[in-house]
Order: sequence, then structure tokens, then C-alpha cells
Amino acid sequence: MNKELRDRLCCRLTFGTAGLRSAMGAGFCYINDLTVIQSTQGMYKYLERCFSDFRQRGFVVGYDTRGQVTSSCSSKRLAKLTAAVLLAKGVPVYLFSKYVPTPFVPYAVRHLKAAAGVMITASHNRKEDNGYKVYWENGAQITSPHDKEILKCIEECVEPWNGSWNENLVDTSPLTRDPLEEISKIYMEDLKKICYHRELNTKTNLKFIHTSFHGVGHDYVQLAFKAFGFKPPIPVPEQKDPDPDFSTVKCPNPEEGESVLELSLRLAEKESARVVVATDPDADRLAVAELQENGRWKVFTGNELAALFGWWMFRSWKANSSKEADVKNVYMLATTVSSKILKAIARKEGFHFEETLPGFKWIGSRVKDLLDNGKEVLFAFEESIVHLITFSVMDVEFFLFPFCLPNHLITLYLITLLKSKLIYLPDMFRYYHLTQSFERTLEICSV
Repeated sequence: MNKELRDRLCCRLTFGTAGLRSAMGAGFCYINDLTVIQSTQGMYKYLERCFSDFRQRGFVVGYDTRGQVTSSCSSKRLAKLTAAVLLAKGVPVYLFSKYVPTPFVPYAVRHLKAAAGVMITASHNRKEDNGYKVYWENGAQITSPHDKEILKCIEECVEPWNGSWNENLVDTSPLTRDPLEEISKIYMEDLKKICYHRELNTKTNLKFIHTSFHGVGHDYVQLAFKAFGFKPPIPVPEQKDPDPDFSTVKCPNPEEGESVLELSLRLAEKESARVVVATDPDADRLAVAELQENGRWKVFTGNELAALFGWWMFRSWKANSSKEADVKNVYMLATTVSSKILKAIARKEGFHFEETLPGFKWIGSRVKDLLDNGKEVLFAFEESIVHLITFSVMDVEFFLFPFCLPNHLITLYLITLLKSKLIYLPDMFRYYHLTQSFERTLEICSV
């Protein structure tokens, strides 16, 4: 057997920090119709074991706009096959009728009280890739032992079952439900609950540029701006619509900074806009750039954005909490590879800061544990421009999962607020006894 055949046929997909992910193509270690069917069959077997009411609670399936002509593989087709496996076994499936941002899936899992969910996406990875992200009933990506047990079940279910190939089931089964309208509406309503100064937003004369990097973000970002009272952002026309080839960028990852923001920055200069926001193809990462007084563009790092978000969320908590609220009950989190800025702020303000292993699945799992134990978790992040905001309303916890919408709206609001009050990021660093350099900040905060 030659090396290529051996590579394709002699190993299987395994769960990493972002679920199952690989190139689309033939073979057991690639993303294709068969490996997605096998993975879903294993998921079904494991969920049936874990939840006696699995057939009542159902399963959520979402997808992005990725596709590959040579293998006839697309996220939408893989989502339909995922749904078909479960529908054939009598499980209700909440299948989004249109591509959605990745965080709509975990949000829907919690809102609909589903047992679990899957998002077909490879996020900001190269165009050849696709993936299978699994979310547990708590809305967090699966961690051990679930991942290992699911892999065992997959290995026991490699032969496709009757009905597993029948993607038409999604159109004929009475168990298929489309949650798109409900989830879109309630998510935007939840966004409004963290908009404390809508009047300021409606009056700002700042202009914003948005690029969705040929992904799913455009429509949802437009809705989110409306929810926060902002005027619609000006889209980058060449990157507004879905394109699985990501034809205008070498890498569809906004974390790359100015090198992938060229079209956005050029449009901003043409439109006299001072702020650019960029969302990755599945809209769970956010980059922000601001035009400085010297005429240069400043692209904020994930750590810098986290400093702004963390500071703002704590400031809002203090302003809106009762006198009886205990700061010792408040938490913020970051992964170990991220800046210690929140640790420094926590030390000054008196709330708790915790670190988790790298990977947002660990953040999500720990946040849920803290919420279940009566703690208030305001904010969490990883330096790779991924952020999570949580809040409580009438004793019901809501995750605004790592998603561009609340994060970029808070960023825009902060820019509006800070400019109106002549407050700048370096001033905040000095207040918390930090230097303006994040490299130095890491050294100071780790002692």
C-alpha cells in the first residue's frame, strides 16, 4: 500500500480543541459523507446511553458555507446527512434552513433544551478544510470523557445504517424543525439586554466598515447593529457574500491583521470611516482596527480587546448591581496562553480570575460549572480573538457564546463612549498599574 492510501485509510479523525477537523476528501481521516455519517451514528449511540429522554429533547444541526467542487462535499450536504442519521432513528432534529454563525448552535442547544448539537464548519481554516464541532447540553464543546467515549461508539458503528444516506429525510420527516427564525429573534433580543446606552449609539457620527471574509456574518451583523441602535455598517462588497474559495484573501483569518484587512482598510479610507470590524467565515472571531490620529491603522490584538471587554463588563456590573451584590461572587476567565490582564484587573477590583487549559471548550465547561454553583461570570476570552460574554436576567443565565455580534458591538460602543469622555486604552493600563506593552503586561501580571 502506498503512502497516500495508508494515510487516507489507516487512521481516523480524532477530537481536537475544535472538534473533528480535516481536509475534505476521500479516506477515514478526511471530512466526507461517510466519516460524518459514522461520526453521527457514534453520537447517536452515545447520546442514547447518556439521555433517557434523547428522543424528546432532540438535536441541533447548523452549517456554514464551505464546499468543494472536486469532492462534491459541502457543509450544507454534511449537515443534511447528520440530520438524516438521527431522523431515521426517530430523533427530532433542529436543522437550520440557512447557514448560521457557529455560536447559534450552542445557543440553540441551551434555549431549546436539546441534548446536544453539531456545527459543520472549519471556522477560519483554509478553504480545503471542514469540521464537525460537537456541543453538549450545557452549550459548551465536548471535553473528556465525552470525546473519548464518542470515538469508541463511532468505531462500533462504521457500517452506515438504513436511512443514514437519505438526506431527503430532512424535507419529508415530521421530526425536522427549523429554529432559524426563533433563534435569530431571541438572540437579538438578548443582545439588547447588554446595550446600556442605546441613545449614545443612535447619535454617534462614527462610520463603521464590516467584512465577513466571504462567510456567514453579513446578514447577522446587520441585524446586530440594528439591535444596538447603530447605523448599519458599510460592507466590503467583494467579501460580503459567501464564497467557499475565499477568493480575495490568502487566509480567511482576521487574526492575521492588516495583511488580510487590505480591502477593508481601503474602503474605510474611501468612506472616511474610522473603525473596521472583521468577522471570520463562521462569525465566532472578531478583529477590530481603528484609524489613529497619526493616520495609521491600529489593529487591536485579542488581548487588547479582552482588556476593553473585561473592563467594560465589570464597570457595567458595578453600575447596575444592587448594594447587596458581592464582588467576591464575580468571575472572569482566560486560557493559559492568553494575557494576564484580567488577573491584574481582578486584583485591583476584588473579583475572581481563573485560568483554563487552551481551547474554548474548557472555558465553556468551566463557565457552566460556575453558573451552576451560583457564581456570576461576566467575561472570558482566549487571545486568538475569541471572547465570551455571559449575563443573568431574572435568574436565567444566558451565554452570548464566542460570537462576533456582542463583542464587536461592545467594542464599537466602547470606542464611542471612550472618545466622548476622552478616555484611552493606555489610561486604563496606567490605572491598573500596567505598561502599554502587552508583552510587559504578561511579565508584570504573572508575578
